[in-house]
Amino acid sequence: MSNLKDKKILLAVTGSIAAYKSLLLTRLLVKQGAEVKVLMTPTATQFVSALSFSTLSKNQVHTNVVDGDSWNSHVDMGLWADILLIAPCTATTLAKMSAGIADTIVTAVYLSAKCPVMVAPAMDRDMWLHPSTKKNIESLKSYGNMIIPVGSGELASGLEGEGRMAEPEEIVSYISGSFKKKTDLKNKIVLITAGPTYEAIDPVRFIGNHSSGKMGMALAEECASRGAKVELVLGPSKLSSNNPGVRIHKVTTAAEMLEGSIQLYSEADVAIFAAAVADYRPKVEAKEKIKKNDAELALLLEKTEDIAKTLGKKKGKNQINIGFALETTNELEYAKAKLQKKNFDFIVLNSLKDKGAGFQHDTNKIKIVGKQGEVKEYALKTKKEVAVDIVDNLVNLF
Repeated sequence: MSNLKDKKILLAVTGSIAAYKSLLLTRLLVKQGAEVKVLMTPTATQFVSALSFSTLSKNQVHTNVVDGDSWNSHVDMGLWADILLIAPCTATTLAKMSAGIADTIVTAVYLSAKCPVMVAPAMDRDMWLHPSTKKNIESLKSYGNMIIPVGSGELASGLEGEGRMAEPEEIVSYISGSFKKKTDLKNKIVLITAGPTYEAIDPVRFIGNHSSGKMGMALAEECASRGAKVELVLGPSKLSSNNPGVRIHKVTTAAEMLEGSIQLYSEADVAIFAAAVADYRPKVEAKEKIKKNDAELALLLEKTEDIAKTLGKKKGKNQINIGFALETTNELEYAKAKLQKKNFDFIVLNSLKDKGAGFQHDTNKIKIVGKQGEVKEYALKTKKEVAVDIVDNLVNLF
């Protein structure tokens, strides 16, 4: 049975010569059993008629929020769909989506949509390569939208290069794959540690680090989107999640994070140790604020609990443990040693030497190191995209 049977696909068509491909796309989606409704910008109707889409989809096509005396509810459309697919998506529409401009029915529905959004860009080579387009693409990715890669070949201008809309068959494959992913962690319990830990020096000062928890939160939401029940043990962080599949347990110290993780670990199918746990804490916590004076202040530190190593010793036959390593020197060597020492199934390595990677950034650049020492290297991506890569590797272990 097709992954698309009975799925509700809202196809938005914008003003590109590639709009003709969306007729075949509509036909393929309907053939797969999907219910398709089509939106068109006024400019798109100059390339392909609304009647053609209406005939193929067997549904009314909307080209404006207001048609005569009727109002087409962009909110209802966004709530109806299982996925909003914008194909083709022009440079103009990309810019409007990035900036939040709702002057067409397509962008109005996009801004109201609660469902996943896929975008299939189509434009000339120089438009595709322009820095403003690249910036808009990155903005849309950061919002959680999926960008379907453009093709390369002959363009409407006569030039050769990147910018062609993906072929209809490729787009259908992307959509089908996205629905399949929604169930590949169904009935799995995933424990994730995330964020920093703070170890008190006195009532107002602490030892900590710059971790934001963004990578751990992205992993939690990606696992939940694939059907998992996620238990997120989160250190001090302003982050939160609206995903009902993510339950957050807030902690402050390494000891609290260990205690919370131990309580949840025995039921977990997977544990992902993404937290940046402080390695040391003051041996004695001052009960009153330490006053500044001319003398030097010496702190005696002791090691904090090694959460991943402790739980690695408790790991059951069918459990999967995934670790993280943030290094500045001899990165691969240290990551491989940590992989073995802590009983990980694979480890995610990032280096502070890589621009845009590490703490506080919305992006990350990783290597995934497997048990046999095999290494997969990935380009700089948003942390949401990195989470997809990590979870894809996790799913392969099952």
